[in-house]
Amino acid sequence: MSTSQAKGQSPLDNEEMLLVLQQSLTKKRVLIVDRHSPARDSLRLMLGALGVTLVHGAGNSAEVIRQVKTNRFDIILSDFVLDDGRDGQQLLEELRHAHLIPLATVYMIITSERGYTNVVSLAELAPDDYLIKPFTAEQLQGRLVRSIYKKHVLRHIYEQIERGALQEAIVACDRVIQQQPQYMYDALRFKGDLLHTLGKTQEAEAVFRRVLEGRVVPWAKMGLAMALRDRGALDEAEHLAEQVTAEAPDYLSAYDFLASVHEAQGNLEAAQHTLQRAADASPHNTVRQRLVGDVAARNKDLLAAEKAYGKVIERSKGSSLRTVDDFANLSRVLVDRGDVVASRKIAAEMKREWRGDKQAELAALVTESLCLNSEGAADKAQNLVEQALALQKTLVSEAAEQGHHHVSQRLAVDLAHACYATGKENEAANIMRQVAAENHDDTHLIDHITSVFEKTGQPDAGKALLDQVGKEIIELNNKGVMAARAGDLEGAVKLLIQAVEQVPNLQFLVNAAKAIFALMDKNGWDEALAGRALDYLQRAQRKDRKSAKVASAREQYVTVAKKYGILSDNA
Repeated sequence: MSTSQAKGQSPLDNEEMLLVLQQSLTKKRVLIVDRHSPARDSLRLMLGALGVTLVHGAGNSAEVIRQVKTNRFDIILSDFVLDDGRDGQQLLEELRHAHLIPLATVYMIITSERGYTNVVSLAELAPDDYLIKPFTAEQLQGRLVRSIYKKHVLRHIYEQIERGALQEAIVACDRVIQQQPQYMYDALRFKGDLLHTLGKTQEAEAVFRRVLEGRVVPWAKMGLAMALRDRGALDEAEHLAEQVTAEAPDYLSAYDFLASVHEAQGNLEAAQHTLQRAADASPHNTVRQRLVGDVAARNKDLLAAEKAYGKVIERSKGSSLRTVDDFANLSRVLVDRGDVVASRKIAAEMKREWRGDKQAELAALVTESLCLNSEGAADKAQNLVEQALALQKTLVSEAAEQGHHHVSQRLAVDLAHACYATGKENEAANIMRQVAAENHDDTHLIDHITSVFEKTGQPDAGKALLDQVGKEIIELNNKGVMAARAGDLEGAVKLLIQAVEQVPNLQFLVNAAKAIFALMDKNGWDEALAGRALDYLQRAQRKDRKSAKVASAREQYVTVAKKYGILSDNA
């Protein structure tokens, strides 16, 4: 490392480094996102003048999604105004949340709005930079080179995060903090988030407090608020989040967090109000609209739920975040409101859009059976429920064979509702028991189950079923955990694998994976067992991407894999 780097001076001041970065630019693969073809052509020519030849174009969000799934782009240049009412910031959030682009990809927004810079500085997922029209090739080159250099400085952090070595990513953060002071706050933000992900709440809190001593920024206040919530200080967390919404009203994730605190405090009305404020500020964000619908439905505000779910369907066309559940959610609320005509229209739209999709077919059968039942046509409804039960078995069987485990759990609860409504109580109870066991830590889904028992006039039976499931889960888990503590790792692995086969919930998936890694740490690497454990971790992550338990188990995998040479230190 050069002396200037060791002192923290930016190598961009060094002409030799500048030349190296400019040359590296010519090898980058670039995606231009603009709804106007002439604008894409103009930018392509500008990049060509800089020696950049690997250039792709996309005219709309759907095309962007298709392209990023088949190509790894080093740079994405997106116009702020997109084709479908969304903007370049919302596209970035979708790409990041769905993990469609790596952290190393430079994402730059092009805008004619000078005020946009204020929004960028407050965004939870800010772009790497922005360009205000009009600009020259030299200005574009300068911004790109600066962003490429920053990605270069932070690259070891990205690499360790993407391989699941979060503790090593923290070490990489510390290295940047010591050696590249100009990027200290970037590294501290990563470090705080990583510590939070690993469940190291006190250490994360210390990092965010350190940031706030030197610079008051919304993300540091939010990081501190999350740490406070996780150690049970809900009132303090609420106060901090309210400060952020007042001081930086465009930092929308603060509203999401504040709503989660209200939920934890049992105040669904406040949670709904807070989410609605964020949704009003970002009406094209389908993830947030879906949250509004969910909390409104749980709060029995069916009109608000209908409106929110309707916006999800309306504004998610072409989006990778669109699901069959979106249609099922709206259909369910419409049935609950007694509007079977509108519910049938949504089901028909779903069948057209998802033609050939078995989950959509199942959702349509369930919706129609609930519509018929509300109209008093119980016999016709019963026939459809029987078809739905047969289709559900096929879906579960196919999912198990293909190993993707993506059967909608909400749809299963709706099927149980249809079963109860048509007198198929045994079938309904079996479905509810399985869904509750597999998702016992998903409060939203458990609330959905509870609401079905309330709608069918049996709240006490619902509580008894959920209590029994909870007791069985504890007993099943304890057998494996006690075996592990007694040193019987083989027995623990066997018991926890059996538990996963019976009930593939997040807790069992993680515990089984950790037991397998512990066994291999003691006895040596086993390819088949390792593959099983990694599959468990992937399934657990699909249930909760931010789970500290999953992150901890992945750390254990990296440690054992490195011990036996499966992963290298620099992998």
